[in-house]
Amino acid sequence: MNWEQIAYVAFTIMLALVMAGIILYYYNPKRKKKVEEPKFRMLDKDEEEQEHQR
Repeated sequence: MNWEQIAYVAFTIMLALVMAGIILYYYNPKRKKKVEEPKFRMLDKDEEEQEHQR
């Protein structure tokens, strides 16, 4: 193996580790409430608008 191939493999492994870190950070159970909150807030807003239209 020459240095170019070693650098390519190292860069690929580094990118895979960064991607795994992002996935683990985002899907951490401690963050679930913060991640899901905007979805529920949007649904609550839609329900409020429907009630005002009645």
